Amino acid sequence: MNINNWMSNYTGQSDFTLVGFLSQSKQPALLAVVIFMVFLMALSENVLLILLIHSDTRLHTPMYFFISQLSLMDMMYISVTVPKMLMDQVLGNHKISAAACGIQMFLYLTLGGSECFLLAAMSYDRYVAICHPLRYPVLMNHGMCLLLMSVCWFLGSLDGFMLTPVTMTFPFCGSHEIHHFFCEVPAVTKLSCSDTRLYDTFMYLCCVLMLLIPVAVISSSYSFILLTVIRMKSAEGRKKALATCSSHMTVVILFYGASFYTYMLPASFHTPEKDMMVSVFYTILTPLLNPLIYSLRNRNVTDATKKLLGAKHLFQETVK
Repeated sequence: MNINNWMSNYTGQSDFTLVGFLSQSKQPALLAVVIFMVFLMALSENVLLILLIHSDTRLHTPMYFFISQLSLMDMMYISVTVPKMLMDQVLGNHKISAAACGIQMFLYLTLGGSECFLLAAMSYDRYVAICHPLRYPVLMNHGMCLLLMSVCWFLGSLDGFMLTPVTMTFPFCGSHEIHHFFCEVPAVTKLSCSDTRLYDTFMYLCCVLMLLIPVAVISSSYSFILLTVIRMKSAEGRKKALATCSSHMTVVILFYGASFYTYMLPASFHTPEKDMMVSVFYTILTPLLNPLIYSLRNRNVTDATKKLLGAKHLFQETVK
């Protein structure tokens, strides 16, 4: 192939086509309505949880600070993919430019990576609270919380800055149909007409580090927590300690389970259909489930909700 033909093919990559599960569904309109409702519910739940945490002084603790940051990430995470997917279905246009694809890829990598490290920071917070309760106010002061959050965002953005530019500079001289509902790295690299095996290995190692380092922190934290709980003489103390960790562990299992499948299992385990279903779970359903997990079994959050609803009712009565 001469240089002119190569350049012609390369410059033709300006637009990609997202072949998502909506276009392959037998009832795309109905499925789009369901996803739209899930999207609105996820945004509403996370906004409400953030407002509750910021409005109720009893929730001004490191644990709830991290939960509010998780809700903020989940809101942004679901907003990166779902609005574009729904607009494509309404307008009947599934095209996405290379620039928009790169931006979407960078944002979801940054948010996903940041959430990985945030869950690790939350486990460390629980470790300090249960294993070193007397030193907790000093070890987890406001400055330390801000520092941990800054590190989480920095490491997440590092993931986006490393993978996005390389992925988007590959030549795409064949089909431009991305068999996914958003620009996920593995789905995009499959379209490249160059040899991406070295890059795939680099991406795999990068993702292993991004997943295993937080998992190591989480595993270590909960190992010490378990030893501390076993030594507790009070059954009520053991119950309270485990209750504060159960919600976080549920979120960890949901998020890391899907991440391990996507980025660490060999290619033989993957099909476009399976990849899309797993991505639906961690990009759409997880932001919906996380606020419920942290609120339904959390007495402080339910009390704050009742207080907010009571204040709203009192205001309405006053207006009347």
